[in-house]
Amino acid sequence: MTTVCESMGPLARTIGDPTGLKKRACARQLTQWIAEKATALDDPVGLLDGLCRALCERGAPLWRMSVLVPAIDPSARGFSFEWRSGRGAAWVSTGHGEDMSAFEGSPLQALLLEGGTFARWRLDRDLDLAKASSMLRDLYAEGGTDYVLRIVWFTPGTALKGLMASFVANNPSGFSDDDLAIFAELLPALGLAICKFSLSQTLRETLATYLGAETSMRVLEGHVRRGEGETVAAAILLADFRSFTTLADREDPIEVVGWLDEHFDAIGEPLARNGGEILKFLGDGFLAIFPAPDCEDRPCATCGRALTAAEQALARNRALNDRRRSAGLAGLEVDLVLHFGRLVYGNVGTSRRLDFTVIGRAVNEASRIEELCDEVGRSILLSETFAERSGRPLELIGAFALRGLDREQRIWAPLPSLST
Repeated sequence: MTTVCESMGPLARTIGDPTGLKKRACARQLTQWIAEKATALDDPVGLLDGLCRALCERGAPLWRMSVLVPAIDPSARGFSFEWRSGRGAAWVSTGHGEDMSAFEGSPLQALLLEGGTFARWRLDRDLDLAKASSMLRDLYAEGGTDYVLRIVWFTPGTALKGLMASFVANNPSGFSDDDLAIFAELLPALGLAICKFSLSQTLRETLATYLGAETSMRVLEGHVRRGEGETVAAAILLADFRSFTTLADREDPIEVVGWLDEHFDAIGEPLARNGGEILKFLGDGFLAIFPAPDCEDRPCATCGRALTAAEQALARNRALNDRRRSAGLAGLEVDLVLHFGRLVYGNVGTSRRLDFTVIGRAVNEASRIEELCDEVGRSILLSETFAERSGRPLELIGAFALRGLDREQRIWAPLPSLST
């Protein structure tokens, strides 16, 4: 098996030399290694593991290292990368709303309040200082002797404000001056590497959150020019909540938005599980597609999954309404329309403000069908082009003249036991 020293080549010989070369030469080669790994890979856990092992092989008494960085992520407030001798490195996310009590009285809080970027506690000597922090007490109880904390600030302008790096020794003498000097010289390069990883993570997660997983991949692959797109065959699902405006007028707006989010969660999960992707939210509804590479098949498996997703979404929304009404709260009923057609999937908008979405006659037809849900008393309606591909027993609701269309459209629904 290749060791860290072998993979680093000349660096290993430098940091492992028992006679000791100048600390700056060691730091330079470690810095170069960080830059090479950060450029070639997108693996902060592997980077931290390799760096810590190299420092230990050099002779630094490193027992634990931790890197904490804020995040721009709807599910996480920040990320931490922790390395421990004998265990390797691990990655942990901290969710929004999680208990922040550990931050109170922590070394990081103390350093931030002082406006500094460096602090050090000798845990086996500065007992009064260590006792002020439960984290330092825990490290001391586990055998830690020396705790060094550094902050690296990033360029202002985003929530990615900087990183915190801590180093812990567990030997009697703690870190030497050479150890501290090398840590200080490595931090700018490590900061750049972690900033690069954080920006990469933020770009992927933000695009996926706001555009959807499939669409975000297209953007990341470079499909960003206005007018650029492709024709795709897809099942369309249009969702709209009934009487939302009335509810919003009489209830607290903030609470209503929270309720709407709960319902979006309820009906959105089955779509994602069955291969659908929400492209855009339309006030109190949304437009989703199920790309159909098998569109010529009869039945079309994609249409079958789309109908299954709609039925599951309706069931989950009804279950949520039951829970809300049992708590004395208002519910939101949803109408779902399924249609099938060929769409242009790509960039539409102004030169500096684009929307990656679908455009086409089928989208307009789906919105016209949605207007029938209240009229016919059904929560799920299917166009004929979708119905003939679904391969499911359906009920013909009737033929209707839809606004803006030149001929009557036959509209279908799942059997009443499933969708009334």
